[in-house]
Amino acid sequence: MATYTCHRISVMFLLLFIMSSIMVAYAGTFYEEFNITWGEQHATILDNGKLLTLNLDQICGSGFQSKRSYLFGRIDMQLKLVSGDSAGTVTAYYLSSEGPNHDEIDFEFLGNLSVDPYILHTNVFTQGKGDREQQFYLWFDPTKDFHTYSIVWNPRCIILLVDNIPIRVFENQESIGIPFPKSQPMKLYSSLWNADQWATRGGLVKTDWSKAPFTAYYRNFNANNACVWSGDSSSCSSLSTNAMTNRANWQTQGLDANGRRRLRWVQKYYMIYNYCTDFKRFPEGQPRECPHSRFL
Repeated sequence: MATYTCHRISVMFLLLFIMSSIMVAYAGTFYEEFNITWGEQHATILDNGKLLTLNLDQICGSGFQSKRSYLFGRIDMQLKLVSGDSAGTVTAYYLSSEGPNHDEIDFEFLGNLSVDPYILHTNVFTQGKGDREQQFYLWFDPTKDFHTYSIVWNPRCIILLVDNIPIRVFENQESIGIPFPKSQPMKLYSSLWNADQWATRGGLVKTDWSKAPFTAYYRNFNANNACVWSGDSSSCSSLSTNAMTNRANWQTQGLDANGRRRLRWVQKYYMIYNYCTDFKRFPEGQPRECPHSRFL
């Protein structure tokens, strides 16, 4: 995802890191943890910093980014998405580094007509290369209440979770020449913007501005289990002997048997697009990471 301006746009709980004793990040308020980066008049922090809203109308959308950068960890946020007719809108929530060879881990919520479900669009970029889309319907209405969307990122794998249920795993396959995000610190970004050129039915359904303003809600940001990057070092680099033992466990942790069952359940019943099985898009064969992964 890029950072947009008003002019440019018209796992499982069992996978929790054993890191509570070694991380110095904390769940602060939106005032403490984030900066509004564009559409300032369309973003509001409420309830003493515990709630943030982004708004979109025909003039502008809005977005924010974390003040801190992270290199590995678990990031949680609760979102309640735009309700009603949200066609054409995109609520993006993602980790990203900077530059043309950036790394990125995406959640993008593609709005739809009120009679149709949201599409959760996911992607993973490594060294500037993406094209690894997977899309899902959700097993609940994401506009009725808050739900937790989590990114787990360690040197072994990336896991995307919804309400602690793993929906996607991207493994470290550097052994076969696939780059993996491990050296570029990333900030957390989110935005609400108009993408009716492509977001709903490939751009066939346009944003109905009579329904504006559109609003997305955020609360309960948590980076307790994340390594904060500062300068050229990580908050996880200076650990006690005990913490180093825990860190070794964390660095090799992946899905257990129950997590794998839940992942297969999501993939069987709720996945609607997987780039690894799009043979029209990749007529010369699957991307290299696909046949070597248990989870793609």
